[in-house]
Amino acid sequence: MSEYDPNIIAFLCNWCAYAGADLAGTSRLKYPSNVKSIRIMCSGRVDPVFILEALREGADGILVAGCHPGDCHYQSGNYKTSRKIRLLRRLLRELNMDPERVRFEHISASEGQKFADVVTDFVNELKVMGPNPLKGECQ
Repeated sequence: MSEYDPNIIAFLCNWCAYAGADLAGTSRLKYPSNVKSIRIMCSGRVDPVFILEALREGADGILVAGCHPGDCHYQSGNYKTSRKIRLLRRLLRELNMDPERVRFEHISASEGQKFADVVTDFVNELKVMGPNPLKGECQ
């Protein structure tokens, strides 16, 4: 049996986290290639419905990454995201789904190594959790 390889969808802020991911790539930092990145203008624009839909469609984990507190190009987008993610994780618990499948991180444009570390850590956590229990049920 082959080793489980989690599927991660990442919503990355254009100004910080996406640039951090780009820096990780251009710096040739090693990290798992399990991430499918979606570039968004601000982490505050991530609707929890997008996350729920990605999980329903079989994603094993969702990473939302935005600017550090106080550095949001849209002033409060990352604060709104933090609140939305906390509420979403509470909802996931109510639905008997592991809330650790959704992760929110602050990653700046200069933190390529942090991006690589976050992805590596998240992949390892998801390998312990195993595949998304919804995978295959709704397709």
